[in-house]
Amino acid sequence: MPDLNDAYALSSDKDMRRLYAEWAQTYDAGFGDAMGYQLPRQVALAFAGAGGTGPVLDFGAGTGLVADHLAHMNIGPLDAVDLSAEMLAVARSKGRYRNLTDADIFQPGHDLPLGGYNGIVSAGTFTHGHVGPDGLRPLLALAAPGATCAISINAAHFDDAGFASVLALLEPEFAEITLKAVRIYDDRADAAHRDDMAKILIVKTR
Repeated sequence: MPDLNDAYALSSDKDMRRLYAEWAQTYDAGFGDAMGYQLPRQVALAFAGAGGTGPVLDFGAGTGLVADHLAHMNIGPLDAVDLSAEMLAVARSKGRYRNLTDADIFQPGHDLPLGGYNGIVSAGTFTHGHVGPDGLRPLLALAAPGATCAISINAAHFDDAGFASVLALLEPEFAEITLKAVRIYDDRADAAHRDDMAKILIVKTR
């Protein structure tokens, strides 16, 4: 069964699709529950706490763990985008999303509307082996003026990949910007990852 080390070691979209196709059916229980993966809840709380409203795009939505929390907060409508059709199939079965799109937003041809969302959320996608700081600008291009965004960034990846310098360039495009440090997992996680941290980037666009 795939694990976190496999995910962090990814180096191509092809490998990513293959890994998550294999992982989709066991992801929620075998990873989410077993590791005490609390980052989706933290992202949802940060989004709600910043006054986020719909329509919301969940980037790297996976099986819909962020949407599970946003739906209970009566925030929506929610749209999902992810590279993995298999992960989205699990999300679709939960009935949380209005639309689900299997697409790479960094490539031409997707049909997500530029400036079409009052909110953007993302948990666990800006991390090792996945998306780097160059992904921030095209993602935020999907946000409407005045939108609220809550985007988690693995803390070690934040430092290693140079997110700070990219955010400094983007900062004039934000009306507000906050970085909130949170634990990714609770005490159920294995010792190697129990204290892993993320930064939740909370911004309001101009």
